[in-house]
Order: sequence, then structure tokens, then C-alpha cells
Amino acid sequence: MPTLLGRDSDDPLAKGEVGRAGVAVDTQADMETLFSGIDLGTVSTSMTINSAAAVIMAMYVGVGDRTGVARHALSGTIQNDILKEYQAQKEYVFPPRPSVRLVTDLMRFATAELPRWHPVSISGYHIREAGSTATQELAFTLANGFAYVEAALAAGLAVDEFAPRLSFFFNAHMDFFEEIAKYRAARRIWARWMRDRYGATDGRSLQLRFHTQTAGVSLTAQQPEVNMARVAIEALSAVLGGTQSLHTDSYDEALALPTERAARLALRTQQVVAEETGVVHVADPLGGSWFVESLTDELESQAESIFSYLLDVGSGSMLDGVIASIEDGWFGTEIADAAYQFQSKITSGKWVQVGVNGYTDGDDHQPPTLYVEPEVESRQLADLESIKQARDDDAVRSSLKRLETEATDPTLNLMPALIEAAARYVTVGECMGALESVFGTWVERSYV
Repeated sequence: MPTLLGRDSDDPLAKGEVGRAGVAVDTQADMETLFSGIDLGTVSTSMTINSAAAVIMAMYVGVGDRTGVARHALSGTIQNDILKEYQAQKEYVFPPRPSVRLVTDLMRFATAELPRWHPVSISGYHIREAGSTATQELAFTLANGFAYVEAALAAGLAVDEFAPRLSFFFNAHMDFFEEIAKYRAARRIWARWMRDRYGATDGRSLQLRFHTQTAGVSLTAQQPEVNMARVAIEALSAVLGGTQSLHTDSYDEALALPTERAARLALRTQQVVAEETGVVHVADPLGGSWFVESLTDELESQAESIFSYLLDVGSGSMLDGVIASIEDGWFGTEIADAAYQFQSKITSGKWVQVGVNGYTDGDDHQPPTLYVEPEVESRQLADLESIKQARDDDAVRSSLKRLETEATDPTLNLMPALIEAAARYVTVGECMGALESVFGTWVERSYV
């Protein structure tokens, strides 16, 4: 978690959190350890990081450079979707516009030097986890995607240069048919807007390729084994809706990070869907269903209404509309209202959540949960101190000075300066601090 927020493991605010949720990456040395013995030219890597995405990506490129892997051979995805952080997940550091600059810098760099890399994974997952409706997840996610397209176009990229490497990340929730319709509507909207509004002509630019994860927010701490049924149903909806890749949550994640056994069962759920059901052999198997087609049309229409609102706010610019609606708290208010409405249905019993407000009898024995030893943090702190003692302090200062200077010029791409800093073992926190001295920080306004 500290790394996600751009803080080093020895930051006072990181105490007690290091290694608890994800991998602590403080310097390129940590990235080198992570990929020791792995040829980056033969694997595809996915990284979930947003505020500090450009810094972490610089470290990954640095490992490739250090091990002799050509940049054009690097393959993978980095989330790098900062707009949804302001809307939902809240792991932001800088104000929206300089943050979008960092996203765009990485898009420009990847277009020029990393042709096999997906520089943005536009994520609706966290929007839904924060409490949004399916329509809001659909519309807010695609609006963010259109905003990044406009930012890249403004930076001088041609749409068919970068659009084929954009990808998406959606949530699979419990309303089975609504989720399937959501994915179908997303594909239709993306293709139409990319062709008609942004002038894409390459067929790959019109394709909405997406990863799906089952809904963590649908999991319950009560009767946690029931979560296996929820995950299986959600996974099936994602496959029937056309997802290209899938993550299934572990049944114990409402209690703690998953145990090895729970994670294996989640994987086996995917494998049963893939190997035993036959659903993977049919593209759009519910296409033509009156109900699914009607629901797809309805979701698409509702999303278009939200797009119209954002374009009005932005005077015709989706990028300006999204940022203005972040700044005035509109997204947060809409999601909070939706979350309240859903929770009210559970509280009143209008929505039955098995084991929570219905069918509560049964074995509520809690399964064993994962425990992260405190020694994990101690080892990371010792390693970080060792790196700081061994590195060239003058080179570190020089790199940070370059980063601060170039951050003041919005025409410069910050990726080369970040790659230089990474190679000199400048920490994530130091890089983010240098950028913060220029960009400032963001304080969310109250929704009330």
C-alpha cells in the first residue's frame, strides 16, 4: 500500500503497512529482486499501480536495460489510470491535470519505445467496488478512456498509434444478465466513439479488450464458503460477456489476504469454467436474446446520457468535463448516493444477501486466514537502508534536480528522467517528492 501511494517503506506513514497488501517496491533493486532469473523478453507482466505508475514503469524498463532485454521486447500492462483514483479508489498524490500529464508521458513513451506494452488499463473495477451502479461503472470508465484519448491527441499522438494498446478492467458483480449486457454495451460504445468522434481507422483501435475481476465487494465475512458460489457465477457472466482475461477472488478475502488454499480454489473455479463448461467456444453466446439485447440497449442509452452531461460540463471536451467533475465532487457524490441506495436495499431486506440478511442459520465457523509476519517489514527496511548506503549520493541529487526541472516544462516527457533516476536507485518516494515540489498535492473537496 505505501508503494501505491508513492511512499517508501521507511516513511513514517508506512509503518505497519509494508508488505501487508502487495509488494513493497522502494528502488529498482527491489524490481531486480522480483524478476531475478526471469527473462523479461519472454514474459508478460501486469502491474497495478497508478499515482506512482510512471516511476514503477521506469524501474521495470531499467531492469530490462540492465539485463540486456530490448525495450521493444517488453510485454505487459500497467494500470496507470489516475482519473478513477479521484473518483473512487482515492490513491492519488498530485492534482488531476499534472497526474494526467504523467499518464500521457507514459503513453507517449510506450508508443515510441514499448510497442508490446499496454500503457493504460482503464479501470471500472474500483468504481464499482466503491459502490457505483453497473451504468455508472460503464459510463465513468469509458469517459475516462475518452479523456485519455483526448490527452494523447493533444500531446501530438495519432489515434491509431496508441489506441490499439489501450485496455480495460471491469468488475463482475452479482446481477448476472446486467453484467453481461454491461460488457456488450461497452464494446459497442467504444467502437462507435473511436470511429466517429476520434477518427480511428485501424480495426484494432475500435476493439475494447478487457480484463475482468469478480466483485470483492460482493464477498461476505458471514458464511465465507458461500463466496465460492458467488465467484463462480460472476466469473461465468464475465466469460459470457466476452472478457479476454479473468481474475477470480478467493472466498476468504472478506476476512484477510487469501490463503494459498483459497487462492488455488479460486484458480480452479476459472479452470472449471474454461475446461468443463464449453462456454469459451462461443463468441457472444447470448447475442440475439431479446432480454440481453434490450438490456444492452438500455445500459448504452443511460451511459450516453452521462457522456452528454460530461461534455456539457467540459464545453465539448470529455477530458475537461471529467476533470471538472472530479474537482467539484460530482463523481464522488454520484457513487456515494448509489452505494447508499444499495445498502438501504440490504438493510430493508429488499435485496437478500445470503448469510447477511437472509438464510443466516448455519455454520459460521471462520476458516484459517493469512498472517503476514512483521519480519517482512523489518527485512524490507534493512534492504532499503543498505541500498541508500551503497548508492552514489551525488548522482541521486543530480537525478532529482533534473526531474524537478523537467517537471516545470509540460512539453517534456518525464520518462527519460525517471528511467535515469531509477538506474541510480533513487527511491519511489524521492521521485514522487521531487514531482510534488512542482505539481503540489490534491485535497479532495467535501461532497456535502
